[in-house]
Amino acid sequence: MRVSQVRRCSIEVEERERRPPALPQPNSLLPFSPINTKFLPSPRLMRSLTSSSLCLLLRSSKSTPLSSSSPSIRSRIRPPKRDRSDLIFSYRFLSFSAAHRKSLPLRSDPLPPLAGARMAALTGEGSMAARFWIASRKESLLAKYTPFVVLLGAGKLDMDAFRNYIAQDVYFLRAFAQAYEMAAECADDDDAKVALNELREAVLNELKMHSSIIQEWGIDPNKEINPCAATLKYTEFLLATAAGKIEGGKGHIVTPFEKTKIAAYTLGAMTPCMRLYAFLGKELQLHLQYEGSDHPYKKWIDTYSSTSFEASAVQIEDLLDRLSISLTGAELEIIEKLYGQAMKLEIEFFNAQPVVQPVVVPFIKLLDTTNHLVIFSDFDLTCTVLDSCAILAEIAILTASKVGQSAPDGPDSLNAQRSPSDVRNSWDILSQQYTEEHEHCIKSIFPSEQAKTFDYESLCKSLEQLSDFEKRANSRVIESGLLKGLNLEDIKRAGERLILHDGCKEFFQKAINIKENFNADFHILSYCWCADLIRSAFASVGCLNNLSIHSNEFNYEGSISTGEIVRMMESPLDKAKKFRSILANLGKEKRRFSIYIGDSVGDLLCLLEADVGIVIGSSSSLRRVGEKFGVSFTPLYPGLIKKQREVVRGGSNMWKGLSGVLYTVSSWTEIHAFILGA
Repeated sequence: MRVSQVRRCSIEVEERERRPPALPQPNSLLPFSPINTKFLPSPRLMRSLTSSSLCLLLRSSKSTPLSSSSPSIRSRIRPPKRDRSDLIFSYRFLSFSAAHRKSLPLRSDPLPPLAGARMAALTGEGSMAARFWIASRKESLLAKYTPFVVLLGAGKLDMDAFRNYIAQDVYFLRAFAQAYEMAAECADDDDAKVALNELREAVLNELKMHSSIIQEWGIDPNKEINPCAATLKYTEFLLATAAGKIEGGKGHIVTPFEKTKIAAYTLGAMTPCMRLYAFLGKELQLHLQYEGSDHPYKKWIDTYSSTSFEASAVQIEDLLDRLSISLTGAELEIIEKLYGQAMKLEIEFFNAQPVVQPVVVPFIKLLDTTNHLVIFSDFDLTCTVLDSCAILAEIAILTASKVGQSAPDGPDSLNAQRSPSDVRNSWDILSQQYTEEHEHCIKSIFPSEQAKTFDYESLCKSLEQLSDFEKRANSRVIESGLLKGLNLEDIKRAGERLILHDGCKEFFQKAINIKENFNADFHILSYCWCADLIRSAFASVGCLNNLSIHSNEFNYEGSISTGEIVRMMESPLDKAKKFRSILANLGKEKRRFSIYIGDSVGDLLCLLEADVGIVIGSSSSLRRVGEKFGVSFTPLYPGLIKKQREVVRGGSNMWKGLSGVLYTVSSWTEIHAFILGA
């Protein structure tokens, strides 16, 4: 790609970024990652940054959605490649766009932090209810992965457990009907009162449906229900909100206008329940095809996936939007907090449902003192938004600009003799060469005919060519001298600022906390040229002490890199060798469970050898190579529903490596929910 093309692409991307994003429909669950303002530099720091480093920080502060339905900036410029060629291109785009972007005026004072609802209110964009739902994407996924919902979707939930749930839900719905009635009393708008009464009638009809189900099973619908702690927690929260007892709200309600606020607050605590049930109903409806009319909970799923229930969910969302129009930013923030609290209480409600049978989620529940869990993960683009090569390349350019004036002449000061533009051009040449040769290598390893069944041996043999290519590419980087002269402290600081994908940090933090309760080990296997960058990234989030890092290392003289790389992990074969070695060193005294999380062709062998291989992201080359050798890619949640049927029928765990099946996810939240639970 010529410089002029990159400039034009950069301008087009910036124009698209300035446009307001299209708002998803309320019942959709699209990836949505707002700018992570926590990592934006302060105005004082921004003044001290060069244009390149400023561009790097700003770009890396945006969490890139992993779903293929929401392509990243890079994939809008050229076809997506999630392998090493992709990461080097990310560097090229960053450096060129920084070099040709006009300087932007900086504020002398930072904007005050604003909650999502407040920001939407100020800009006047979109629906409050839709924005709250989008912000609750993590919680909705966690609810879907609870043991109760997975068993329900698989049609294997114990009938007594379902009866218990129905009884708890009846108690819950009675509180819902009461809250609607209280909200209608607070509303000062006739249309709002009518809508609230209609919603109350819908709840009463839902109660009739539950009563008919209970009667079919010989249970007295009039029998007193003893609510569990989670049910009480939600209903008490809901009725307290409807009564005006709201944290952060005014204690004594006096005027009719203040009573209207209570109606809006009450809907803020009720709307997420309606939207969540509509979401779960539609998700589970997809799995009825396996058993059709024989699914024991078809009536329940049909109810919550129906157009009539969706209409009720939309109605309450529209009403929440209408009642929120006149509220202040602070009052909208109260509704946002109520919405979020209600979502968390819903997850607690589902998790509180007693489940006595074996279940595939969370994975750690399969473990006991006789098992040993080993979790492996790639680093670049699996854990991170940007690849480490882009970061190290940027450091090399900044180093050249910093030392160019003061470094002595001589053969040992290679970068000092180069201008930043020379260093940038050298990286550009390397990246272009890598991109072209990588694509050619990928095509060359394809078999003449697509395998009809999973063929692991042929895949291993073919990936030897890719391994040789990766080693040659690394040799070119070393010989170029571009990595010479980098300061270890600069590398560590860059690692501390490296942005991990949403949910990645939380996953490792929680996983490491459970290490004491389970036999578990955690390993990072990476092609990264500099393991210090990885160590610094995980140290900054408090996870380093319990993580084993397996990667390449820079060679240093003092704290300055010599340009040499201690080459320990360069290829898919190197990763697979280390993977096997780690498992072999555990011995055979305990049953070993292995999970590998990766995103590229370099992870393919480890993904397949692990008991559970999880693919995060949307690497086209990974899928192309895998499918040519008979590998199938299955979305994780449908895979769990299918696996749950096998577990119940067989009465034992069915996970095993080299099955030829890999499971795909769109986010670390799914990984968290599957392995660790909500």
